[in-house]
Amino acid sequence: VIFRWWKISLRNELRESRPGEIKESQEDFLGDSSLHIQIAIVFGAKVLEHVLSLCRGNYDFLERLPVPLLLYIISFLELEDIARLSQVSRRFEMICNSNALWENIVENLCDTITPEMKELAQEMGWKQFFFTNRIQLQLQLRRRRQKRDAQNKKLT
Repeated sequence: VIFRWWKISLRNELRESRPGEIKESQEDFLGDSSLHIQIAIVFGAKVLEHVLSLCRGNYDFLERLPVPLLLYIISFLELEDIARLSQVSRRFEMICNSNALWENIVENLCDTITPEMKELAQEMGWKQFFFTNRIQLQLQLRRRRQKRDAQNKKLT
């Protein structure tokens, strides 16, 4: 574990100060409570807990996977599981509510998606599109067609 710091000050006597650095093995770091206190003060308790977990060998590999791979994996989950996963962390909440995920889910579950449906889904959001019942979608698509036809008549 490497802890570095820099003193930033307008005082003349501190302008020439050099950066400081502490290097400790993971085992030594786990026993250094004074360094724990300093890290908690500067970075917060969550960062300290994260560093301590890493030093103990507790890695969360799922949390660190790239978003495209997570989107692919999550798209195979049941809806209830996606809802539960969205409560795990802010990152998973963002991914589980993303348009990219719900577009993938809609495309996997629907036989055909017309360009008009795709346009409506992008406008209202793919998740909202997925959870809107078919009758409401048909009504919205009909209204969009009527609006577009009326605009085309005004132009001609």
